[in-house]
Amino acid sequence: MTPPALRLGTRGSALARTQSATVAAAVTASTGRVVELVTVTTVGDRSAAAIAQLGGTGVFVTAVRDALLAGEVDLAVHSYKDLPTAPAAGLRLAAVPPRADARDALVARDGLTLGELPVGARVGTGSPRRTAQLRALGLGLDVVGVRGNVDTRLAAVAGGRLDAVVLARAGLERLGRLGAVTETLDPLSMLPAPAQGALAVECRVGHDTDEDLLRALVALDHVDSRAAVAAERALLATLEAGCTAPVGAYADVAEGDDGPEIFLRAVVTAIDGSAEIRLSATGPPAAPEELGRRLAARMLDRGAAALLASGGTSAVAARAGRAPTLAPASTPASTPASTSASTSAGRAHD
Repeated sequence: MTPPALRLGTRGSALARTQSATVAAAVTASTGRVVELVTVTTVGDRSAAAIAQLGGTGVFVTAVRDALLAGEVDLAVHSYKDLPTAPAAGLRLAAVPPRADARDALVARDGLTLGELPVGARVGTGSPRRTAQLRALGLGLDVVGVRGNVDTRLAAVAGGRLDAVVLARAGLERLGRLGAVTETLDPLSMLPAPAQGALAVECRVGHDTDEDLLRALVALDHVDSRAAVAAERALLATLEAGCTAPVGAYADVAEGDDGPEIFLRAVVTAIDGSAEIRLSATGPPAAPEELGRRLAARMLDRGAAALLASGGTSAVAARAGRAPTLAPASTPASTPASTSASTSAGRAHD
């Protein structure tokens, strides 16, 4: 008897369906079972308002998770950066597949790089994190808010409404649109969002757990990607900030003097770009959450809560009891972006 098809819950955007189709193919290859994509419309899909106005964290995932918990789908694929940092009862993060390139990418008119854009150039982004870091570079750019899918944003540049947009390189790669990229931004100047470029595959746990499916999903897990993202998200959770906060974090696993280690970099930037706190730390891959919490604690000691409060994005600010120890983040327009970020905030390292 042929087993029933597995139902994979996904958002309906081209990017979401492309990401989900990749996971579906891997599950079919592992189990032999057909996987059908089931489109779930989320709050973020129904509105063109800024994400922060819709409630911030969870607007792209809550409806998909509800469908999974209700048994309407058997598994779900999310852009990991969209997930709330708190665990969801009844669900298991079964797999973090190999992470794509986590960096941000610039798509600009006339093939320009970020440093070549003229003062006053209109650069579009829907991310407070990108907005804050772009302003902190001191290039005199006019950073404007945008919503819409990848093609909508690229069309804004092609049609002359914007001089450039900043997008996740991973999304462009998955859609086959890397040819539009005019510069991949160095993390020294633009730290990505925690978990950017990573996917999260969830399934139900409990009395109705599909053990065969769970084993197939666990086989998709990439240990280093999971560890890196766990460190980034533990930092975000400790800061009590969500996916719309001006927080950048990027971790990678590399060979250190005493074996593999996670190198975690993070930044909290005032939304107007006037100041930032940028620190880094290393730790063992076996304890990524501890590393993230430790680095976040140091950032809070330096005044990160006050910076987050400047954007109205963190509950921590309500109990911030000290003035932040801040470094000015502005940089002359002639200074290369890769230099400005590494020197503007007095980097510290554990």
